[in-house]
Amino acid sequence: MTLALALEQLLNGLQLGVMLFLMAAGLTLIFGVMGLINLAHGSLYMVGAFACATVATWTGSFWIGLVASLICAAAAGAIVELVVIRRLYDSDHLDQVLATFALILIFSEGTRWLFGSFPLYLDIPPLLQGAVSLPGGAQYPLYRLAIIAAGAAVAFGLYMLISKTRLGMRIRAGESDREMIGALGVDIRTLYTVVFALGAALAGLAGAMVGALQSVQVGMGEPVLILAFVVIVIGGIGSIKGALLGALLVGVVDTMGRFLLPKLMALFVAPAQAGMIGAAAASMLIYVVMAIILAVKPRGLFPAAHA
Repeated sequence: MTLALALEQLLNGLQLGVMLFLMAAGLTLIFGVMGLINLAHGSLYMVGAFACATVATWTGSFWIGLVASLICAAAAGAIVELVVIRRLYDSDHLDQVLATFALILIFSEGTRWLFGSFPLYLDIPPLLQGAVSLPGGAQYPLYRLAIIAAGAAVAFGLYMLISKTRLGMRIRAGESDREMIGALGVDIRTLYTVVFALGAALAGLAGAMVGALQSVQVGMGEPVLILAFVVIVIGGIGSIKGALLGALLVGVVDTMGRFLLPKLMALFVAPAQAGMIGAAAASMLIYVVMAIILAVKPRGLFPAAHA
């Protein structure tokens, strides 16, 4: 194993972590402020990817498609909150799970009806095509580095929004005591819609950016949603800082595990068996890490103050 290859896999892990952060940040905001378990969050990721691919095809511009993904995902999130989610705030979590699972089916079948069952493909914009030389001589795609940089910018923007703005103050207050800020005159229903739309926009952005690396297809959000839940459990429910560090941890552990474990197994068993055993062990690794962290810190690495 060369330094260049190890560095390439590390960057792949960071890129996966950034994508998971965009998913998990919205998910943890929604749960922290609204107390809602939203299984349909992965569907909003899919909406962003399809919106970006469709608009980019119509206009020939990836950047217009990226803006469209934010708008469409945020609009879809606001509509879902107004039409469905608003009726679930006083329900128990089982009702929320069943209702948002139904939304997964509605989004999936609706998307299949609109776009068909065949995947769409999104081209990397010309500005971000090409590769960058890594130490050791390997070439790393510029677009993946751009995703990492975009994730860092979004994380900084979220920090500024939550900690420095009036909306952020209301979001933090809503996490701590929803009844009190309602009594002080804050329109809690509008706040809920804004938070849900913001979380949806972050998921849509993740879907749009990843859509240029893989096919855009129905059901693409569900596997990512599972990892996003792992991230917020590790990081601490309701914590943006926890979502960021948890996402990077999951991304790097998952990627490096899939890279290193087959090589480690090859020291003890035949190469064919090593690949199979290593892949199986790698798929379980993040859940082992989650179990270890929860055994030490049951509320996650950085639990929100109200949790």
